[in-house]
Amino acid sequence: MNQQRDGRLGIGIIGAGKVGPILGAALAGAGHALVGISAISEESKERAQAILPDVPVLEVPRIVELSELVLIAVPDEELPDLVNGLAVAGVWQPGQIVLHTSAAYGVEVLHPAVLAGVIPLALHPAMAFTGTSMDIARLADCYIAVTAPAPVLPIGQALAVEMGGEPVVISEAQRPQYAEAIATASQFSAAIVDQATNLLGEIGIENPGRIVAPLIRSAVDNALGQAGDASRLGFTGLDD
Repeated sequence: MNQQRDGRLGIGIIGAGKVGPILGAALAGAGHALVGISAISEESKERAQAILPDVPVLEVPRIVELSELVLIAVPDEELPDLVNGLAVAGVWQPGQIVLHTSAAYGVEVLHPAVLAGVIPLALHPAMAFTGTSMDIARLADCYIAVTAPAPVLPIGQALAVEMGGEPVVISEAQRPQYAEAIATASQFSAAIVDQATNLLGEIGIENPGRIVAPLIRSAVDNALGQAGDASRLGFTGLDD
């Protein structure tokens, strides 16, 4: 592995979708060294080149071999087989940090890698990524769910801060409820925007998004304010 003398980590990224390159860029901005990124489709290769132009595109086993921290940002359905497949191939290295970004899983999904001696972390930024550089700035307003064994929880929290976000600890048992909350908010907001803009388009409104944008933002702010009032009355969501 590439040892960094100043305490910074050599980071390899598995997955060049909308999330991996952005978090990689954020960690590079905090001083870490990016050793490589995996990308399969032409779209993902173009995204990697646009966001991380100086980072080589490598095969997954080579990324793991070179990295002190492996950041896995792949679709939920691919994560278990990927982790297990690399374990069967004997690729994971003792002492290596392995971090995934799925909302649906905690650290148990990394168990095959843990058996090989890795340090498991699950970090999920609670925001909708565009896959463009604007996401890096938006991380500053983002909470990042951190799930990790107690002895290494500070590592996960520190990495969340270095990404630019605010860490919030979610236990392994709370992870399914957290994932459901994230999915509900994402799907609901997308469906409502789509329905509203379609209705306005049907009556001839050009660029209906500009009409509903301030309304939706203010409505969400109001709803979040009411949710805050509920929390102060004793409804505390995931911590219940």
